[in-house]
Parts: sequence; C-alpha cells; structure tokens
Amino acid sequence: MGKLAGKVAIVTGASKGIGAGIAKALAAEGAAVVVNYASSKAGADTVVSAITSAGGKAIAVGGDVSKATDAQGIVSTAIETYGRLDILVNNSGIYEMAPIEEVTEAHYRKQFDTNVLGVLLTTQAAVKHLGEGASIINVSSVVTTITPPGSAVYSGTKGAVDAITGVLARELGPKKIRVNAINPGMVVTEGTHTAGFIGSDFEKFAISQTPLGRIGQPDDITSAVVFLASDDAKWLTGEHIVASGGFR
Repeated sequence: MGKLAGKVAIVTGASKGIGAGIAKALAAEGAAVVVNYASSKAGADTVVSAITSAGGKAIAVGGDVSKATDAQGIVSTAIETYGRLDILVNNSGIYEMAPIEEVTEAHYRKQFDTNVLGVLLTTQAAVKHLGEGASIINVSSVVTTITPPGSAVYSGTKGAVDAITGVLARELGPKKIRVNAINPGMVVTEGTHTAGFIGSDFEKFAISQTPLGRIGQPDDITSAVVFLASDDAKWLTGEHIVASGGFR
C-alpha cells in the first residue's frame, strides 16, 4: 500500500512536463488524482491513461486557474468525484523571458495571472475542503535566488509564490494544513525544449554551476513532491525545498 493510499490530490497544469510527472508519482503512491489542464485535453487524457493503466485512479479536468469560476470548478469536480480533498499541488505556470526594455503590460499580466493569481484562487477554492493533515505544495523556482537576466517578470512571480507559501503556512497552520514550496532548477521538459533552453548556452552555464553536474529530470522533482504530500513531512510547513542539484 502506498504512502498516499486513500488520499485525493489535485495537480494543476498536469497535462505535460513536471505536472504530469507529479500526477503520476502521486497516483503511484495510492492517491486518486485530478489532472488539471488549461488547453491540452489530449495531454491530460494521456496522463490519466498512464495512471489508470498502472492500476491508479485519475480524471482529467479542464480549467484556467487564473479564473475564479474555473478554479472553483476544478475543486468541485474533485469533491463530486472522490468525496474529499487532501493534497493540492499548484503547478500551473508559464514563463516568458524578456529584458526590461521589452516588458509590456500583457507580458506581466499573463505570467502574474497564471503563476500568482492562479495559486491564490485555486487555494482559496480548495481550503474549505481541506482538513487536518492536508498538504498544499506550490511549485516555485530556483530563479528566485539565481535571478537570471531577462527574467524580471517570471522571477517576480516565483518570488511572490515563495512569499505566499510562507503567509499561508502561518494562516493555515492552526487548521493543521501544511503549505510548502518546491523550487526546481532547470528540468528537461517539453517546455524547456520549446523555449530553447535545452542545448543552449544557458543550459551549459547551469550545468557548470551545478555541483551534481547535470540539469534535472522530472523524477528529481516528483519524489520531493511526494515527500511533501505525505506524512513523512508532517512537521514541515512554510519550507522551500530547492531541487536544483545544488545550483543556487
């Protein structure tokens, strides 16, 4: 029996990349998983199929976390389907790099709406259903400490996520709900390939600055998320686990 047996989890932005890996890892430990997607139903269905084929439980649920009605709908579907909610992984996120001269209102709002407002709205919808021992895990980024050029807006969103994690840990602690963040370094995903990071000079720089000598794979992140979701982390809240191979 897995360490998350009987638990129900929502993973936002879980149709690909780190989110898909997290959904599969939680399911492998026994959780029933709501696989949220914003646009790629096919991707979410593929994740659900992989989970159910392995004997797990999962459903795909569409919704834009930056919209309150959608965030509420994702949580309501979890409750209607599985009757409870124990784990929320706020993974939905986007990144667009631009030097300060090229930052626009649209560039700012697009990233802050998904990366920050999305965390707040989904958590707000989930809290009323979370009980003692529940776990909220916010996916942040190592950019909050390495602050690379061209990332003022994106790094700003993740700095906000780090701050929100600390605030909510204090706010929800009396309800015995834990709130932690995972801050990944560069990870090989569809997104980092599409953005051109893989094979770039930035990847070479990241590897050169990483004590463990490589960039991450999704399972480097998912195992830490499973830990934070489980009772193994029952005395941890308000923490930021930097999963970057030592790159800081």
